[in-house]
Amino acid sequence: MRILKNTRSLLFSTAVALSVGLSARTFASSEAPAVESYQQVTNSYSFPLGDFRITALSDGTVPQDLYKLLIGTSHSHTDHLLDREFLENPVEASINAFLIQSADHTILVDTGSGELFGPGYGGKLLDSLASVGLKPQDVTEILITHIHTDHTGGLVRDGQPAFPNATVYVGAPDLKFFLDPSNAQKTGYAEQYFDEAAKTIGVYENLAKVKTFGEGETILPGIKTSLHPGHTPGSAFFTVSSRDQSMTFIGDVIHVAAVQFPDPNVTIVYDVKPEDAASVRKETFGDLAKRRELVAAPHLPFPGVGYVRAEGAGSFSWHPLEYRNRASR
Repeated sequence: MRILKNTRSLLFSTAVALSVGLSARTFASSEAPAVESYQQVTNSYSFPLGDFRITALSDGTVPQDLYKLLIGTSHSHTDHLLDREFLENPVEASINAFLIQSADHTILVDTGSGELFGPGYGGKLLDSLASVGLKPQDVTEILITHIHTDHTGGLVRDGQPAFPNATVYVGAPDLKFFLDPSNAQKTGYAEQYFDEAAKTIGVYENLAKVKTFGEGETILPGIKTSLHPGHTPGSAFFTVSSRDQSMTFIGDVIHVAAVQFPDPNVTIVYDVKPEDAASVRKETFGDLAKRRELVAAPHLPFPGVGYVRAEGAGSFSWHPLEYRNRASR
C-alpha cells in the first residue's frame, strides 16, 4: 500500500497527537463523581520461566481512535470486529513493559512512554517497578524492541538517564535510522519520532551506554534476538529460554487485538513500511501458533502475556495466560 509522502507525514503527525490522547470528552468530566474514574493502583504480574522470573509492568493506557490510525480497513469492518469483542471505537491501548530477573541480571524489556505523552497518559513504569521492590538503579540492562516513544520515553527523566546503571540494547537498523534526522525528509516519517529518539536513546548513546545487535545474537544468557523489519527498520523480538521453557517478546507486531488478530492485513500509521509490517505479523502469528509459544506484547490488554491460536483462513485469536495468585505452583 503506497501512501503519498505529504499525506503520510500528516497521518503520522496525527498519530503522534492521538497517542497522547483524545479530547477530554473521552473521559469522565471534572464534575463527574469519583466512582466513574478508571484510575488503578500500580500494576504488575509475575510468573516463573525456568530459572527466570518474568514480570509484566503497566505504564498505563492511552485511548486510540482506530478510524484515524488503522490502514486497510473500513469503519464498518473495524466496528464489526470491535463489536465481536464487546468494544467500540475509540479503544484503550495498554502500554506494557516487562521485567526479566535472574540471579545476576535485572532486565527491562521496553520502558514505556515516560513523560513524553503528557500527564495522565502512561508514565507509570517507575511506580510499577517500585511495587515489586525495585529502584531504577537496580536495572542492569534494557532491551528495546524498537525506537518509538512509548517504548523508549521512560529511558529518561528530566532529560537525564532514568536508569543510571543500565546498558541499553537495540537493533542496529533502528539506531541508525532514528538517530539520523535526515531520514524524516527522506521517508516522510514524522520528525517528532526522530526528535524524541535523540532525547531518549540518544542520551544513552552519547554516554556510550548503547549496544546494538543484529539477527540471531545471544545478547545475554538465555536471551536471543531476531529482527523483523516493517513496523520499524530494526524491530526486534527477544526469545528467552531456560530449562526447556521459552517465551518471545514480540514488540509492536500487534496493536489492536480485536482487529489485527482476525484480520492481520490491517496495518497502522505507526508502521514505517505497512506492507512489510503486515507480512511480519502474518508470519509471526503462524509461527507462534504452530509452536504454541508463550508471547509478551506491549499493547495487548495488561499483562499482555498469552498465546496465539490459528483459526483458519488467515485468521488468529489471542488467549491470555492463565491467571494465578498464590505462592506455590
